[in-house]
Amino acid sequence: MKFKKPIFETNKLKHKTKKLHERNFNKFGFDLHPSVSLISAILILVFIGITLANPKGTNLFLRGIQEKVTNNLNWFFILSANIFLFFPIYLMVSKFGEIRLGGPKAKPEFSNFAWYSMLLSAGMGIGLIFFGVAEPLFHANTILPHTNSTSQAQALATTFFHWGLHPWGIYCLISLALAFFSYNRGLPLSLRSVFYPILKDKIFGKIGDIIDITAVISCLFGLATSLGYGAQQINSGLNFLFGIPQSTKIQVIIILTITLIATLSVVSGIGKGVRILSELNIKVAGLFLILILILGPTLFIFRSFGNSVGYYLNNFFKISFFMENGNKWQGSWTIFYWTWWISWSPFVGMFIARVSKGRTIREFVIAILFIPVLLSLIWFTTFGATAFHENLITGGALLKSATKDTSTALFTMINNMQIPHIIKIIVSLIGTFLVVSFFVTSSDSGSLVVDNLTSGGKIDSPIPQRIFWALIEGAIAISLLISGGNEALNALQTGVILSGLPFTIILLIMIYSLYIGLRTDLRKLKEYREESLIFEIMTTYNDEA
Repeated sequence: MKFKKPIFETNKLKHKTKKLHERNFNKFGFDLHPSVSLISAILILVFIGITLANPKGTNLFLRGIQEKVTNNLNWFFILSANIFLFFPIYLMVSKFGEIRLGGPKAKPEFSNFAWYSMLLSAGMGIGLIFFGVAEPLFHANTILPHTNSTSQAQALATTFFHWGLHPWGIYCLISLALAFFSYNRGLPLSLRSVFYPILKDKIFGKIGDIIDITAVISCLFGLATSLGYGAQQINSGLNFLFGIPQSTKIQVIIILTITLIATLSVVSGIGKGVRILSELNIKVAGLFLILILILGPTLFIFRSFGNSVGYYLNNFFKISFFMENGNKWQGSWTIFYWTWWISWSPFVGMFIARVSKGRTIREFVIAILFIPVLLSLIWFTTFGATAFHENLITGGALLKSATKDTSTALFTMINNMQIPHIIKIIVSLIGTFLVVSFFVTSSDSGSLVVDNLTSGGKIDSPIPQRIFWALIEGAIAISLLISGGNEALNALQTGVILSGLPFTIILLIMIYSLYIGLRTDLRKLKEYREESLIFEIMTTYNDEA
């Protein structure tokens, strides 16, 4: 059943999108938007050149700007993060929740398990491994400003706050906007599309190019720094397990290996490589979680879960709206996280949008806000409570180790557990595998996102182009690691986090734009149902006649 008078000119927008794609560079196996690709490449090379020329100076300069932003605008980020969470919840409980991404008859492309697996792997999979032990341990040994005290329940609740509803609210908002305007309006799957109700046809011009260029740079820099730090974390784990030396040479080999595996996954596409790896990640992560739960202080973990979740829920609004005077702790933790999640949101949002066609908004919001969050709460409680227990037994040795080198905190904890040595080796190997596999899925999904952006929002692009962007990510990380080491990686990471400020403003504007689009679609859905009902009544009447 088709609409007699479409309220929104979807066919017109599809035609304009086709015209946008016709301007792409189509030679040598590439399908690139010339302006977005070329300008992004030039800006990336210039920034990397400046960073490599003076990595320490660049890092200090950018950190100075970051401190000013976080110190003076903590109130802005706190309020914005709450808006980003409560708006999707409003859409979920309202009539807007009935709207289906892709239209009333659209069907999901992936099974629920595959979809959930990709959501979690792209969202923050590696962070669960890296911070699962260290962050709760740090908070448990710090006077928290929102309580002026500390306890294990407060420490876990604070970790939940940083890794729970708020970050996933940010991801939910941008991925919903991207999916809606792409699948329900026929616009390209790129950041420019979410501003159509405000900018209209200007999104197909220079303004749209600027928006996509910003997203490309943020995604590439974020992925490159993750590859660099990930290589160092994996190197630390291999050193801890097998005595493999920690060196730049080993880390370059690790990046090359991850890039190669990610490239193979990207070539296979989302339906095969990315989906299979994501499902494998979740299964192995589930096994790892169960092993720690059984081998660790099981009863203590269960009690900690009840106490910490209760504290988190009872004090949710107090923690969410707390604004510290002086902003020393909050700037280093909460504001750092908020800017980091926001700067990463185009990457994660694009990927989630890419795999979410056919879901209703209500189903979409519930899946993104509650399933990954519940898993995160269980994960951080299991590893955090085990860390508390082992730190107490070792007289604070685990905390000292985590403070010295956060990347080895997990392996140090496993080594201190009262279990047979062979079991320690097996569990540590599973942990190392998870670090590698989560980084591979971040790299391959990131390559697909950059590929979408640089092709003008095309969902499928040539295989050589996918390979190109996967290799570019690895090349940026390797060049920074070899030439500038930690200082260069820190500078790049700080640069990415600074993009959190403009992206916060973009997301606030996006809320208004999305609301306009959804309001129009809700009327369209009502018309569709009325016409379907009339059609059904007429058909029944004719059959009876």
